[in-house]
Amino acid sequence: MSAFGKELIGSALEAVDIAAGKSRPVRRYAPAAIDVAAIRKRLGLSQSRFAEKFNLSVATVRDWEQGRRQPDQTARTLLLFIDRKPELVANVLKRQAAE
Repeated sequence: MSAFGKELIGSALEAVDIAAGKSRPVRRYAPAAIDVAAIRKRLGLSQSRFAEKFNLSVATVRDWEQGRRQPDQTARTLLLFIDRKPELVANVLKRQAAE
């Protein structure tokens, strides 16, 4: 695996730990608003399949897409990773769930 791949996986695992409250971020990065529906549609997934694949609740995905709620900073970062490297994120989340 490339150095970039290792760094990306490490960053994703760190994001999971931060989201779970196990660690604190070293620095803050707030990506711009994310179009969740566009990401999901580009991947060819239904709301329920997108939620399942990326360990999200269907209600949350629906609320984001319908504008009732906005993803928080951690969710926006995860969505940015999903947009760029969806299979890598899915694999990391599968490994994390198996541990």
